[in-house]
Amino acid sequence: MQATRPINTQVSVHLHSPQEEAPPHPGPGWTRFVCISDTHSGIFRLPPGDVLLHAGDLSSYGALPQLTRTIDWLKSLEHPVKITGIILLLLLTACINSIIAGNHDVNYIHTDRAAMLTASQLIQYARTTVRSLASAGLYYLEHEPLHFTAPSGKVWKVYGSPAAPIHLEGAFQYASSTEAKAIYQCIPEDTEILITHTPPYRTLDKTRKGKHVGCQVLASRLKRLRHCRLHVFGHIHEDAGARVDDIEGMHRVSVNAAVPLSDDIVIVDMRD
Repeated sequence: MQATRPINTQVSVHLHSPQEEAPPHPGPGWTRFVCISDTHSGIFRLPPGDVLLHAGDLSSYGALPQLTRTIDWLKSLEHPVKITGIILLLLLTACINSIIAGNHDVNYIHTDRAAMLTASQLIQYARTTVRSLASAGLYYLEHEPLHFTAPSGKVWKVYGSPAAPIHLEGAFQYASSTEAKAIYQCIPEDTEILITHTPPYRTLDKTRKGKHVGCQVLASRLKRLRHCRLHVFGHIHEDAGARVDDIEGMHRVSVNAAVPLSDDIVIVDMRD
């Protein structure tokens, strides 16, 4: 995993090893985002932060015990505000965790009533399961926005989409640029934090074979999102890391937060 670490008056990016102490929080007027993705039912040691963003693939193949294990883990995390995300957003008493689903998350969900549900039933079952936890602070985002207030008092505008270009079997996949345009044109222009499962084309999207497999339509849409300061995604495990780009005077942080090949976690500090 690779990460740039620029430190300036607006943003700072850290690559955190669980064996080390997290860097000090920058203080009032800043929000700390802890970014993860593709946890595939694994349990990881995470640094503290104001907001936890999970960019999908909570489970390996959508089996209910796998999904339950991940949700229970996320609920146990002691962040002041939690948003967890197909997107799942987990908002507990004092910390934010954001999670979105991925192509592995509702492929096969087994229940006591039936060994396997149809694809549409699987997706609806997953929606119902996570939405039923809203009273406990768990919010599910599927092509929809969320506004939340960080501990600093800053109101952040988030949008989450679980979609990705078609790849083998799985959920939330699209097969054409027409489908992709219909999905990504729904992202509000004032979005500040974007969470998708797929990376955009040529941004931390290179496979082991050296091929860029991110979405070109998403990359094009991002060019018009002038307020987007942080984009978190996953899906391509082997190109995990972070980078910071100057977009017309604004620093945009792009994070491939996939963790299967490394225990390192990307932390992003952003001035409110």
